[in-house]
Amino acid sequence: MTFNILVVNPKDKVTQIAVFENFQLLYINNRRHSAEELSQFKTVYDQVEFRRDVILKELHNNNFDFSKVKFVISRGGLIKPVHSGIYAVNESLRYDLMNSPIGIDIINIGGLVADAVAAEMEGARALIAHPTTVDEMQDIARITGAPGLERKSVFHALNQKAVAKIYAESLKKNYNELNLIVAHMGNGTTVGAHCKGKVIDVNQGFEGDGPFSMIRCGSLPLGDVVKMCFDGKKTKEEIFALLTHEGGIKAHLGTTDITETENRIKDGDRHARLIIEAMAYQVAKSIGEMFVALKGEVDAILLTGDLAHSEFVVKNIRDHVDCLGQVIIFPGDNETQAMAASAFRVIRGEIEISEYK
Repeated sequence: MTFNILVVNPKDKVTQIAVFENFQLLYINNRRHSAEELSQFKTVYDQVEFRRDVILKELHNNNFDFSKVKFVISRGGLIKPVHSGIYAVNESLRYDLMNSPIGIDIINIGGLVADAVAAEMEGARALIAHPTTVDEMQDIARITGAPGLERKSVFHALNQKAVAKIYAESLKKNYNELNLIVAHMGNGTTVGAHCKGKVIDVNQGFEGDGPFSMIRCGSLPLGDVVKMCFDGKKTKEEIFALLTHEGGIKAHLGTTDITETENRIKDGDRHARLIIEAMAYQVAKSIGEMFVALKGEVDAILLTGDLAHSEFVVKNIRDHVDCLGQVIIFPGDNETQAMAASAFRVIRGEIEISEYK
């Protein structure tokens, strides 16, 4: 079977593989990896060849013909600030994915895996779509009270823009015509103010800004953070882990499974209820901040990401923000379709591939 777009999306314990002929989905599979299977790798970067081989084996086993593949596309990583768009995986991009100026995360290997897979397909090119460092912030949103420290644009650009465009299309309007607040809620949570096609303000959810989430701690009392850094009880690495991978719901409740947490709440676990309500409360407060950033001119509030599947989380957010505008739910992520659509637009000549420098 021939195809021309391959989407590869490595996540913490999953490698998602999706095959498209133009924008028609032919095949999709989420290959799950056990903790034991991944424990052999010291860093996420050591997983690149393993993930490549999983993808190639999956395609071979399903008799897909590589000869027509034009693009292998994946999520962008924690690279330098860039304009929204599609980027070819070149030497500069490979270097910054391997030596991220922001931090280490599974998202950094997306472009590396795409590049490794494309190398096995004659004529195929590796791309990344709308990296997490898309920067459209207005200057006023960058300023802090500490000269030399600026707020940064690091967010779920791919999914936020995808659901914003889907919503605009549902109204038969252009994304560039609307003002939207988009909250992506999952392992990390980012809430963006989309003003006529540009995200003019957004919390930097990766390193502890905004609401806490499933694994990230969110904004913290800075004085206490300073004390924690110097009391000798935690190493620098342990503190960064708390910010990025060991905080949030995981730290409070010992799980990253929202279904398990909801079951605990149904069984009368008051502590679990309080923690989830606090997380939803913080998301709602961030939505309020973006309402102000858009000067109250908001066409809709969009809730997306895995936590948007949770009726309990969504209800607790809506209780606070229904007064601000219409709330629309887009559960899960739309990353796979968004990446395929981006590659298809390149094929059709509607957008050009950008060069990362």
